[in-house]
Amino acid sequence: MSEPSEKAVHLRTDGWYGRPLAGFAYRSWMKRGLPDDAFTDGKPHIGIASSWSELTPCNSHLDEIAEHVKRGVWEAGGIPHIFPTTSLGETQLRPTAMLLRNLMAMDVEESLRGNPVDGVVLLGGCDKTTPAQLMGAASVDLPTIVVSGGPMLNGQYRGQSLGSGTDLWRFNDEVRSGRMSIEDFRDLESSMTRSRGSCNTMGTASTMACMSEALGMSLPQNGALPAADSRRLRLAHLSGRRAVEMVHEGLTISKVLTRANFENAIRVLAAIGGSTNAVVHLLAIAGRLGVDLELADFDRFSAESPLLVNLKPSGDYLMEDFAYSGGLPAVIAKLGDIIDGTAPTVMGTPFASYADPVAAEHADPNVIRGLDDPLLDESGIAVLSGNLCPGGAVIKPNAATPELMQHRGRAVVFESIEDYHERIDDPDLDIDPTCVLVLKGCGPKGYPGMAEVGNFGLPARLLADGVTDMVRISDARMSGTAYGTVVLHTAPEAAAGGPLAVVQDGDMISLDVANRSLNLEIDAFELADRLAAWDPAPPKYTRGYYRLYIEHVLQADKGCDFDFLVGSSGNEIARDSH
Repeated sequence: MSEPSEKAVHLRTDGWYGRPLAGFAYRSWMKRGLPDDAFTDGKPHIGIASSWSELTPCNSHLDEIAEHVKRGVWEAGGIPHIFPTTSLGETQLRPTAMLLRNLMAMDVEESLRGNPVDGVVLLGGCDKTTPAQLMGAASVDLPTIVVSGGPMLNGQYRGQSLGSGTDLWRFNDEVRSGRMSIEDFRDLESSMTRSRGSCNTMGTASTMACMSEALGMSLPQNGALPAADSRRLRLAHLSGRRAVEMVHEGLTISKVLTRANFENAIRVLAAIGGSTNAVVHLLAIAGRLGVDLELADFDRFSAESPLLVNLKPSGDYLMEDFAYSGGLPAVIAKLGDIIDGTAPTVMGTPFASYADPVAAEHADPNVIRGLDDPLLDESGIAVLSGNLCPGGAVIKPNAATPELMQHRGRAVVFESIEDYHERIDDPDLDIDPTCVLVLKGCGPKGYPGMAEVGNFGLPARLLADGVTDMVRISDARMSGTAYGTVVLHTAPEAAAGGPLAVVQDGDMISLDVANRSLNLEIDAFELADRLAAWDPAPPKYTRGYYRLYIEHVLQADKGCDFDFLVGSSGNEIARDSH
């Protein structure tokens, strides 16, 4: 870690507590056990933004982690303050947590701007909590460090390890096809979640924890240490200590998150086989900082990193195995010169310091491979273009069926998720394994919120025949724990009048991942005529936050943030009312 600056940094909280008379009201209300010198001796006040909630199972242990952050803050001479933020539970919240990611980001932003804190520790775990907190913090630009809740331990069922989500989808298809009883499914259900923590696969929660580390926004090992591992608490303690040091150094989030950090994160995303959801989140975070990041960058920088980590849903192992094989520091070391080692970090040291060559040397080769023996030479996120997706679309090649990566088939179209549920198992549905399933109305405006339904299931009768995958195209997202040959984030979405809106049953669609193309096989004149005749449906919601969301959300290729929140607005103190 770097040495604190010899010149004392002006504390933001002096605007509240540093004035002899006007500061009376602020100091007196906070003096509930705090001594006078908590407000007069240049001690940084550190906010601990906790998304703890019993309605967010993955975050229900963050209260304990917050206490360990507090210890570190006290030890370093700071004054800690835990405060709540919105908490978004991926597994419980309807209609989709993504709908409320921007609301949580607004909550974090205004809580930081309006309250007397000099720096902040962000405590998150479930999928949307980490990006929402980073978006909000980026807009305020205080010294900021991330502490994730960590993944749960491996699930266990009849001698096999279970991965959150991934094995749920797999065994759900087993039940739908008649190969597994509902009684056995219930038994499995009780065996999957063994401990505190978020999903134990390389789903979105684990991906975003790893992205925090790859961005240099957390201490090393944040990405993989299990929630039940006591080293997670040690990391929380050290992060609290480091937050105080960052304030003294004036090391704000905008000084850490440079273009080089985002490029590194994309390379690491490819190496770990991370979630496609990271695309919209990284784009949104970069947008808050004014960092020039585009959808095409994910294709370009992904191509530089082969797949090294053998984790579900792309591989065989789980986050607990990844952590004990060295975690992200081992991966960073194995990537070597692929990574920009000069990128800044919250440690105050270059990103090269996050690499652990010893861990890389002793990593289990079944879990973490080397550049000379990768699981796949090309991994990461493939960005598609073509007349069906003028704004782009994404696919995760390492989660897809190789034989379907180049495919041409007849479209079977579902106008909405309700239409899909009503007809997918209809025995009269005209469909065969070569068809391309098309789902509309599930994008940012259409759902609204861009739900994780992009890996929508296959017809039960085809599953019973042994079909395990088909090409699926939508304007939706999919869970980071999911798999399949699914084209996601098609932009513009159907509800915004994108070409997806006018695809019809029987149209031929061609997918060519190697050449990054996705096309509707009709001529340009017919496509233009269809789009001209297209009539948008009225919005599903006309009041409150949902209306705000529908009217102002950007498309997937822009990160799905609100148009009026792009760019930093600074940490200026609001008008004094005293």
